Amino acid sequence: MLSVLAGKHFILYFMEQTRPRTTPKDFFLWAGAMVALYSSVVAFITLLFSYINYVFADTLSYYSNPYDSGMSYQMASLIVLVPLFLVLMRLIRKDIAKDPSRAEIWVRRWALFLTLFVAGATMAVDLIVLLTTFFQGEDITVRFLLKVAVVLLVAGAGFLHFLADLKGYWLANADRARMVGYGAGVLVLISIAAGFFIIGTPWDARQYRLDEQRVSDLQNIQWQIVSYWQQKQKMPVALAELNDSISGWRAPVDPETAAAYEYKVKSGTTFELCATFKNDRQLASQTNITRPVDVYSKDLSDNWDHAAGRVCFERTIDPERYPPITK
Repeated sequence: MLSVLAGKHFILYFMEQTRPRTTPKDFFLWAGAMVALYSSVVAFITLLFSYINYVFADTLSYYSNPYDSGMSYQMASLIVLVPLFLVLMRLIRKDIAKDPSRAEIWVRRWALFLTLFVAGATMAVDLIVLLTTFFQGEDITVRFLLKVAVVLLVAGAGFLHFLADLKGYWLANADRARMVGYGAGVLVLISIAAGFFIIGTPWDARQYRLDEQRVSDLQNIQWQIVSYWQQKQKMPVALAELNDSISGWRAPVDPETAAAYEYKVKSGTTFELCATFKNDRQLASQTNITRPVDVYSKDLSDNWDHAAGRVCFERTIDPERYPPITK
């Protein structure tokens, strides 16, 4: 009996001594690869969600310039993290190719099993959300279905990839592993480039923002003119008359050229405000960039619509709506 126990202890001791050890290099390579992987997957899914929200916009949602949201961060994350992940995985596979025992270290198996668990749980939750929405009788929109499909496809692809890695498929087929890496890189590049075609470049977004600032400035000037007329029962001859050193208000200027906006009294209580725009306002509306709207206008749809170039807006003060302020 003692000899049997001694033999078992010897076998366990021998296995422990021959088991591949995890070095600091192994640990940090896998830790870095997993952090890069999870962060880039989240950024990729979120970026696709942003595109879906843009194409299938919710009319009740309040949108601003897309590049002011997390989209720029998502793009930057993908540009940095995806190549980083591919480089780290290549280093890991090189080490395993030199020493096949590195495929059995605990940090690798933990990383693969953790990734499988996260991917599987994500798919399960995604399907639960879909079925719950269906059973509750809520409206299942194209926008919702596309988001469900994105999560399911990305998580499913990750699950299958790392399941094959766990079984040693990519180690036995290094060429195919490299092709998958190249394919992932190309997919990320396409997803980023697609944003420029769907939403426009950051330069386009900046031009839309400048046009919206011009509209906001004209609105501000307009209400200052109305207030001026209510208090003095006359129209200002020039915008400089609206400047108030006590309140600190000064007539705004063009945000790009710093040129003064055009103002002209046409007759009585009718005046005209002009500005030079870079884009058509309907094009700006298609990019979901918010625009200020004069809520007191009889025609809300085109109160501040404009084409590209110099555009003038004629306004007439209604004394019944904006009666003079008597002292």
